Formats: sequence, C-alpha cells, structure tokens
Amino acid sequence: MIRTPPRAVVRRDAGIWALQAALDRRGLGPVAGVDEAGRGACAGPLVVASCVLRPKDAARFEGLTDSKLLTAAARDRMYDVVLSRAVDCAVIVIPAAEVDRFGVHVANIEGMRRAVAQLTGHPGYVLTDGFRVPGLTAPSMPVVKGDRVAACVAAASVLAKVTRDRIMAGMHEELPLYGFDVHKGYITPVHTSALVEHGPSAEHRWSYANVASAAIRHGLEPPHRVARSVAAIGVVQNGAPPAAAGVAGLATRRGADSMITRAEA
Repeated sequence: MIRTPPRAVVRRDAGIWALQAALDRRGLGPVAGVDEAGRGACAGPLVVASCVLRPKDAARFEGLTDSKLLTAAARDRMYDVVLSRAVDCAVIVIPAAEVDRFGVHVANIEGMRRAVAQLTGHPGYVLTDGFRVPGLTAPSMPVVKGDRVAACVAAASVLAKVTRDRIMAGMHEELPLYGFDVHKGYITPVHTSALVEHGPSAEHRWSYANVASAAIRHGLEPPHRVARSVAAIGVVQNGAPPAAAGVAGLATRRGADSMITRAEA
C-alpha cells in the first residue's frame, strides 16, 4: 500500500534537515534523496545518485547544500563525508549513447528508478529533485530545488556531481581538444568553438541540436543510435527543456510514459 505522510508544517527557516526529520518522525524513514548531474551537458554521461542519511547527523555535514553552490574542493570534501557517513547510497552512470537512444528526460527518470532500486535497503520514502518519478517502489515526493531543501537530496547531488566531474576529467585525457576538464561538457563558448572547429566526438550527445549541427558541418554520422523523436530537441539548459521544443518535446514525454508503462508491467 502506498502511504501518504500526515500533514506536517515544515518552516522555510528550519534548515536542510527539517523535511527528512518530519518524515522520519512519522515512521516513513529511511528517507532516500535522489538527484542527477549532467542533464544540461551536451557531452559525457548523465549521472544519477541516491542517498540515505542518518537522522540527527547534521553536525557531521556542516556546509552541505546543492553541489553546484560548493567549490570543487568543498565538493570533494563533502563527497568523502557522504561516503563515510551515509547509511546507504548508489550511483548510476548513464552513457551518452543511452541518453541519445531514449532522450535525456527518459534516461533521467529511468536512472532515478535504478538508483533507488540499487540501494541495499528499501527506503520508506523517496525525495526527488524537481519532478515526479513514476514507477518507484516506495512512496515519493518531488521537491522543488530539493538539493537546497533536503539534506539527503543534497548529498545525492554531491555524489552525482563529483562522480561525473571525475569522469569528465578522465575523458579530457583522451579527448583534450574539447576542454572537458574545464567545462565538463556543458555548452560554454569554449566548448561551442571546439565543436564547430573539430566536430563532435563519440562522447557527445548527438541528439542535442548544437552537436547535430556541428556534425552536419563536418559531414559526420552518429556513432550510435539516436532516437528520431529526440533528434530535433534544442539543448537542455539547467534541466529545463527549451520553450519551443514542439512536437519533438512531446515525443520525448510520450517515450517516458511508454517506458514507465513497461517498467510497471
């Protein structure tokens, strides 16, 4: 049976641990947080993480917040703290080819399901960053800016971000032309210039409009399958689809619904 938590008042000034604490007090723990890194990038993998923290462990996580708000050194420090203090955690790496095959939204939803499924223990409740994730095996709730509101989501964002950053730094050693060690595959002016000059690599997301455009300029074909339903979608920025995604955007959402149906069957 899916359980809905009783109504509880969580004050905005109560801190990043308040939401998890409210759920734990009502017997809905352990509470797992889920977040991703790399949704807005046009190269490299999408990384999704889940994390369960101990209630009343806030003193061990001083400075924990959205990974994007931390310096690289602070993220690395917090990454070590999360790994040593978390009750449970899992990290899922979704390669660019899979993002191209299903579309970034579908890949992200499926990655979140997999991240929860790979936890050692079954969570009592799941908090996801930003939007609803159907098909989870525990009751869940989307939290707007969850990585700044819920400690377990913030911890998951750190795991995902640091994991992806390290993958991109390693990728830079193999593909130094693109500067992945600096911008991590996001659409910066430097990356855009490299795409125009050299064309995309096999690690780029060929379903993204800027990558497809650079490939056409260089007469290159995708090295892997690219779903036609997502091939025309504009570049995703900060997790939000472009306003003019049109039919292609709808096709991607339909693909997500289709995958959800298969997962629940």
